[in-house]
Amino acid sequence: QVQLVESGGGLVQAGGSLNVSCVGSGPILRTQALAWFRQAPGKEREFVAAASWTGGRTHYHSSIKGRFTISRDNAKNTVYLQMNSLKPEDTANYYCAAGPGIDTRRERYPYWGQGTQVTVSS
Repeated sequence: QVQLVESGGGLVQAGGSLNVSCVGSGPILRTQALAWFRQAPGKEREFVAAASWTGGRTHYHSSIKGRFTISRDNAKNTVYLQMNSLKPEDTANYYCAAGPGIDTRRERYPYWGQGTQVTVSS
């Protein structure tokens, strides 16, 4: 079993930066790929970024590539999402997820956190 808890969301002006983090627990966590998804009101939950269990491989959605960076610290059981040059359309609830490999499909991740809200004002 894997438990995930996100933190670090908040309100930021357009063009600003925010770093959200997700701390995990559970014996298999370090073998899991870790990903970030987001869901805006009235929209489907969408893939943002993912990192392999070593952190050596990453994958990003094209809409955030170059602005967001995913990283993980396995010693701390933590995955981070550094978000720069934020836009109002980045406003969403950001979820951490764990699964057996990097994948953009939400159904491939059996473990989810509760989410942290990110709001970008114009």
